[in-house]
Amino acid sequence: MSSPAPTPFAASLDVPVHIAIIMDGNGRWASARGLPRREGHRRGVEALRRTVRAAREIGVKVLTIYSFSSENWSRPAKEISDLMGLLKLFIRKDLAELHSNGVRVRVIGERAGLDPEVLSLLKEAEELTKNNERTTLVVAFNYGGRQEITRAARKLAADAVAGIIDPAEIDMAAIQSRLDTADLPDPDLVIRTSGEQRISNFLLWQAAYAEFVFLPIYWPDFDQAALEEAINEYRRRERRFGGVTVRTAS
Repeated sequence: MSSPAPTPFAASLDVPVHIAIIMDGNGRWASARGLPRREGHRRGVEALRRTVRAAREIGVKVLTIYSFSSENWSRPAKEISDLMGLLKLFIRKDLAELHSNGVRVRVIGERAGLDPEVLSLLKEAEELTKNNERTTLVVAFNYGGRQEITRAARKLAADAVAGIIDPAEIDMAAIQSRLDTADLPDPDLVIRTSGEQRISNFLLWQAAYAEFVFLPIYWPDFDQAALEEAINEYRRRERRFGGVTVRTAS
């Protein structure tokens, strides 16, 4: 008996406002093909280009990508150098297109100690695109969810010592307002490629009620069809937020 045909994708249906992606599997994609890891990362950048364009066309308002985690510094120096080089190349090559297509670039994560050239490019991308409104591309760079929450706690402690806030009045809103993503909506959908099923210190606070979709493909193979597959899976979920059912599709 043949399997039913896949449901056609309809961008007119409910689209997640904010999609976050853990782009995993570049190295394993390359290893499976007998290629150097750098080639896997290069192909991963191509997948990122496809995904940003697809998200924009589908109508996603915020796309957050986990580009480089706080833990990635433990990788071999050569691989880190390759990753930094690809990041620089992506910004230099793609920034003009992103800007012309109304994409706003935001960067979250720890900036202290970053390479001055990388820091300058990140600031340039944010400044050039700050007034764009079609889609926001959030680049989580040198980012870790625990580290982000720690920074927010440190800010709260400093404000309490300075008398700006009464410790007794600290609530979830106070913490959220001091996160890197304070002005952004929480993600509706978190996608991870490569078949791994863990969050890896990504948006720990923000993803509390997100839907998770784990895809078996490696990131370099990710494309618009894979994005649409994940969104269709999201549409089949019932979102309850700890209470009554809220269906994702109308």
